Amino acid sequence: MSDSHQPYRVLARKYRPRNFRELIGQDAMVQTLANAIRRGRLAHAFLMTGVRGVGKTSTARLIAKALNCVGPDGQGGPTIDPCGACEPCMAIAEGRHIDVVEMDAASHTGVDDVREIIEAVRYAAVSARYKIYIIDEVHMLSKNAFNALLKTLEEPPAHVKFLFATTEVNKVPVTVLSRCQRFDLRRIPAELLAAHFAHVVEAEAVAAEPDALALIAQAAEGSARDGLSILDQAIAHAEMGEGAPLVTATQVRDMLGLSDRGATRRLLGLLLEGDTGALLGAVRDQYALGVEPLSLMRGLLELAHAVTLVKAGRDIANPGQSAEEREALADWASQLGFAPLHRLWQLLLKGHDEVASAALPIESCEMALLRVMHAATMPDPGEVARLLRDGAPAASVPGQAPQSAPSNAPSAQLPASFEDLIELLYRRGRGQLSQHLKDCAGLSHYAPPLLEIRLTDPWHGEGDFFRETARALKDITGIHWQVRQAEGPVAPTLMEQENRQREDARAAIMETPVVKAALAAFPDAELSDELEQWSAER
Repeated sequence: MSDSHQPYRVLARKYRPRNFRELIGQDAMVQTLANAIRRGRLAHAFLMTGVRGVGKTSTARLIAKALNCVGPDGQGGPTIDPCGACEPCMAIAEGRHIDVVEMDAASHTGVDDVREIIEAVRYAAVSARYKIYIIDEVHMLSKNAFNALLKTLEEPPAHVKFLFATTEVNKVPVTVLSRCQRFDLRRIPAELLAAHFAHVVEAEAVAAEPDALALIAQAAEGSARDGLSILDQAIAHAEMGEGAPLVTATQVRDMLGLSDRGATRRLLGLLLEGDTGALLGAVRDQYALGVEPLSLMRGLLELAHAVTLVKAGRDIANPGQSAEEREALADWASQLGFAPLHRLWQLLLKGHDEVASAALPIESCEMALLRVMHAATMPDPGEVARLLRDGAPAASVPGQAPQSAPSNAPSAQLPASFEDLIELLYRRGRGQLSQHLKDCAGLSHYAPPLLEIRLTDPWHGEGDFFRETARALKDITGIHWQVRQAEGPVAPTLMEQENRQREDARAAIMETPVVKAALAAFPDAELSDELEQWSAER
């Protein structure tokens, strides 16, 4: 029957690795298995872990073939290079071998399912060298199912091998992990994926631009299956060329909603130049072209990271990088210091998180980028404070455009006293911290940005009180504060001082002749709060 009458198989299934040579990106694991087979040191249980699509289940099937292959002449033994032509190899590849049992733990989670395996392992393999149990997503088994499996897993019959696969190894009990030989399958590098996709499109008689394959490899995030699924979609999306589809980078960007790298570079340039109008216009242009705000923020993050790596002297050349991009990265790296780059990264990362959860994504994106524009190129707050403290003129402060010291410079925001600090926290929406400082903090030393206190009552809010206070003060003043526990004596809390002043004022009022005469005439009378307030105001 011709291929035209065969049902279509998606690329992720069609190009599943048939031998260890086709398993890309896992050389260390293959070498370990090859040595174990060659020396006859085969474990009775293997655990494959890693993100989706890196080849965990495929590896388990390849191990099953390697252990049961008999060679074309039927006389071979276990080998890292199974022939693929003998009956065991073909039956395992087609999923019909009676001695190789695959079970999906997501739909067989109970102890009864495991009990069937425990009962069956006592019997020898029907036709294979080893009876093999492949359990996919093994972390989905119940606690009772794991417990039922433990004894058999530790001391299985010599003819039985267990092969487990999971994406969440942290959910597998330690008692199970200790009984398995573990292989951590790595994310597949983008360059290997792009090369693999090039072979696939060639086999499929499809033309594809190298940049398009590089984009797909980056979008796959280390997963061969995800990448092949995206490639499948890209081929279907592609326009027909001269007899064959042509997958272009532009079409892939449109399909995935990705920002054009050139447009992202222009956007970062506008961001660093401080051109507000042009920046907002470029953002809206990208949005009109179908680029998602989150994708735009991600692209800027990738560029900021790339510039930092170039600044650090690391070669980050990749197949999808153009000469223009390399030149732009080198130019930015030569102009920007590490401190501005780190602040740029932090601001973009915060903006990315805001856009991801925003009800108005494009508006949140614009506001986040405006914040980046006005804050990313500011000088280091510590350096500003040092220069202003030492009497340096404002024009000498790096990155400060105005020729006179701005009124909102970080040093101008430092409260002059402990009372002013508490008031500042209250006015800036940190009421709980402000109240606790007033009521429960005895002051030892106050020299901004240093604060030494001792708490009379524990903090019942979230996190450590000293760390939360330092973080709040840094957010408000822009300067790193040290808020620490006092070792020596401390002053009474502000609340205690106010109470003492109130008691002293009351005692003074009670000693006045008028009050004494009034209490003598009316023994049951009490001093009202209004009289205390009136006396205090006078």
